[in-house]
Amino acid sequence: MDELELQPNSASSAYTVLKKDITRGVFPAGKKLLMSTLKERYGFGVGPLREALSQLVAEHLVIAINQKGYRVAPMSLEEMRDIYDARANLEAMILTLAIERGDDSWEALILACAHTLSKVVEVKTQDQMLDVWDERHKAFHSAIASGCGSKHLLQLRSQLLDQAERYRHLWLKSTVFSEDALNNKRNEHAELVHAILARDAAKASTLMREHLLTPIPIISELIKNTMPNA
Repeated sequence: MDELELQPNSASSAYTVLKKDITRGVFPAGKKLLMSTLKERYGFGVGPLREALSQLVAEHLVIAINQKGYRVAPMSLEEMRDIYDARANLEAMILTLAIERGDDSWEALILACAHTLSKVVEVKTQDQMLDVWDERHKAFHSAIASGCGSKHLLQLRSQLLDQAERYRHLWLKSTVFSEDALNNKRNEHAELVHAILARDAAKASTLMREHLLTPIPIISELIKNTMPNA
């Protein structure tokens, strides 16, 4: 029996696996989410699945259709660019505050996460590369943001990250296995860490914004090629 089927009444587990499949493109934009299909795929009951779908509607990853069930939310160039611009500017502002407020423990956490991220080159399979690199990359950026000390700003950051997830995954699938792309990201991360440790808020915030906007041209081309009407 699949491990997911061992927790048939867990709405949080249903939410986690369904969200992952939506962000990974298993259910593409516009796909109708049939309850019978979801029950068969995940082994959850209707109750947990409805709770999971409701939460994903609140996160704008799923849309509810009156009397007709649910569909995966559409994707568009306009939405992607708006989300990425908002996220890049918010992260730059959060970093400025973090440099002002962060202590030695904050610096140590950033260094530890940067070191762990650099070790992803040791991962052998593509699936592991995608999962491990993405997890460690998120941890690295979360460590940086944590120094701002603002619960509400971090909540806004988390919401924007959720909105960007499907678009980020398009970029990840096309670049994370490229050694050139990984080297570019390692260099960007190293330069960013150097500016943070130097407490150069102006430079660090500029680097952060540029770093987070880098995927836009690649994602734009992918959307044009795979979703011409987006």
